[in-house]
Amino acid sequence: MVIVSLHVLEELPKVDLHVHLDGCVKPRTLLSLAELQGIPLPTYEANGLLTYLQVDGGCNNLSDYLVKFDFVLPFLQTKEALVQVAWEVVAEASVHRIRYIEVRFAPQLHRHNGLTTEEAINAVIQGLNKGEEQFGVKARVIAICMRNHSFGANLEVVESAASFYGKGLVAVDLAGDEASYPAELFRQVFRLARQRGIPITIHAGEAAGPDNIEEAVVNLGARRIGHGVRLKENVRVMEMIREQRIPLELCPTSNIQTRSVTGWDCYPIREYFEQGILFTVNTDNPGVSGTNITQEYKVLADKFGFSLAEITALILNGVEASFLDGEEKAALRREFDESFNRLVV
Repeated sequence: MVIVSLHVLEELPKVDLHVHLDGCVKPRTLLSLAELQGIPLPTYEANGLLTYLQVDGGCNNLSDYLVKFDFVLPFLQTKEALVQVAWEVVAEASVHRIRYIEVRFAPQLHRHNGLTTEEAINAVIQGLNKGEEQFGVKARVIAICMRNHSFGANLEVVESAASFYGKGLVAVDLAGDEASYPAELFRQVFRLARQRGIPITIHAGEAAGPDNIEEAVVNLGARRIGHGVRLKENVRVMEMIREQRIPLELCPTSNIQTRSVTGWDCYPIREYFEQGILFTVNTDNPGVSGTNITQEYKVLADKFGFSLAEITALILNGVEASFLDGEEKAALRREFDESFNRLVV
């Protein structure tokens, strides 16, 4: 087996299509936001805050994993905080040679101090635009509807997203406690998204089975599936996803931490690759999971024997699966092809 070096992986241009804004907050940022907003912290040592921000071996399921976000959200209730954190996501992306990133967040979770959904979305777009201008990383936002929110609250997210579609926003999503709130409950919400012409990605097949994946595609109109790691549990649904070329947004480290699978030995990423399932590789929550996009590809090389050629193919999957328009996507593909050719030589 050919060893793919960390240095080579670091140099490759990359994309990240599944990364949550509130899963990227760094300890030093939290210290700064706490001081500015006058919110007390349990510790004022950056390393000490990691206990509250990152998961450890004690995470038993997705619900345990999501608890980490409860600690961060009170600090992300102002326009200034959202702009800053969005900018930092792009800054960090540039360190890992990410050339395009889609950052998702749930606007309704950031309204406790009076922001409207439109103001929250606009603040994140401002931060991403600032980062794009400074670091040259193309960045777009995805607005999330939450499974535990009311029908009206989620409709409001879709309507607000529609006003920003094509102006920094590229899609809407559904996230949260998948096991308790199956995808079928949200048909009307995403019917509105389709009527407004907004692309859709749905968290499915992470904490619940492939029936949720099928529902997301057939009845909610998903063009991508967030995670989808449990797809293999239903051969018929897996064949549908393969035939329709619906990309999965796999997040290896996060998928292990949330116990979507019991361990690396049964993580189906190599199986999906060999069976022609289209998927992308992403970070999900770099701050919560203690990972980055280079580490995710290093895991694929070390644990599953993915070669450099296979890894570049997966990166290009991300380009093709992106919600960029045709012209922007073609330009990004040319940039990546040139970079890959130069690095291989």
